[in-house]
Amino acid sequence: MRLLVQRVAHAAVEVEGKIVGQISHGLLVLVGFHRSDTEALLPKAASKLIQLRIFPDETGKMNRSVQEVGGSLLLVSQFTLYGRLEKGFRPSFVEAAPAEVARSLYEAFVSEVRRQAPSLPVATGLFGAMMNVHLLNYGPVTLMMEFE
Repeated sequence: MRLLVQRVAHAAVEVEGKIVGQISHGLLVLVGFHRSDTEALLPKAASKLIQLRIFPDETGKMNRSVQEVGGSLLLVSQFTLYGRLEKGFRPSFVEAAPAEVARSLYEAFVSEVRRQAPSLPVATGLFGAMMNVHLLNYGPVTLMMEFE
């Protein structure tokens, strides 16, 4: 499982000209699943994401979590996080979970985040849709998290 985490001033996901998910300050998280991933990874990944201290404290040091700063999460499925480029010029996605498996894992992950942090606002994209993701990266701060 891979999470590409971006600290944002605001972010939104648009599908066919309509906003389907948006947040003000918080974290935009692109979520990808490997073909061997299982639901066993989700509690640890959710906990790590919720507690990730990448917002500045009063001294400017990254020492606050998204909850501590009153932020939100925008979780967006993205199978291309498992794209491989070793051969040729066209990415291979054989490492990515099949759509049916990925959908189930994505929905379970969103539920797990909401279960662990019920007061944290969580918005989502639309699984499998062609999405336009708009964001203003704050920092910029972008981190890759991997769970096996």
